[in-house]
Amino acid sequence: MQGLPDAFWRAVAYCLHPRVIALSLLPLVISGVLVFAFMFFFWEAAIAGVRATLENWLLIDSLLRWLDSLGLQSFRSALAAIVVLAGVLPVVILLSLLLVALLMTPAIVRLVAERRFPLLEKKRGGTLLQSAAASLGATLLALVLIMLSMPLWLIPPLVMVLPPLIWGWLTYRVFGFDVLAEHASGEERRALLREHRMPMLVMGVLCGYLGAVPSLIWAVSGVTAVIFAPFVVLLAIWLYTLVFAFSTAWFTHYALAALQARRAAEPVAESAVLIES
Repeated sequence: MQGLPDAFWRAVAYCLHPRVIALSLLPLVISGVLVFAFMFFFWEAAIAGVRATLENWLLIDSLLRWLDSLGLQSFRSALAAIVVLAGVLPVVILLSLLLVALLMTPAIVRLVAERRFPLLEKKRGGTLLQSAAASLGATLLALVLIMLSMPLWLIPPLVMVLPPLIWGWLTYRVFGFDVLAEHASGEERRALLREHRMPMLVMGVLCGYLGAVPSLIWAVSGVTAVIFAPFVVLLAIWLYTLVFAFSTAWFTHYALAALQARRAAEPVAESAVLIES
């Protein structure tokens, strides 16, 4: 746990680096194209389908009629859009994480290694295919967990616990593999992930809570966020991307420092064994 604060502040500083800021725009552009394509081709159909489904539910329809009697007719039209956004946003977040893992993580790892660990040997214990498979598998599992846990989000304490835990586990699984793929051997990577599982899980959960910060945009904006949904989604994506970039830098600083310390301790351990024998 001792290396967490040092790695944290180094990661904050790296997020202000021009190269990292420029890299954060690439996933934004790709996600933005996909979001606007969804808005253009499926937005109205999705809202119409959700509205029809809600009106067929007697309890929801009674609630909407009661709100209409209070003069809140605008809520009826906004509710369907809110439901669609609630379904789309987790997918967009996971897509952003995948894009960061595939596009930003290698560049940030190279930047940290060049500036702080230039002499650290690269043993290349993980391939791009392994990284993509690990990221995709963990992301799909996280998506399933999110969908299964959504009903529990209606319980106030759990909504503050379950999503960050899922994001934290996903962040730990994805970045824990990716930041060590180039420099560590397969054996070293597995040993480090096992020995530093708890600190990395803590980092992942904290990053999960940071990932919840962009969601405040929806809470603060209210119905206005629905009106300007495409732009609010893009702003949220960029903030999520910055959080993921910070997570990458934090994991990279911590993991490479742990790898360097592990290799530095190996000759000492070997010498101790020779002396004992």
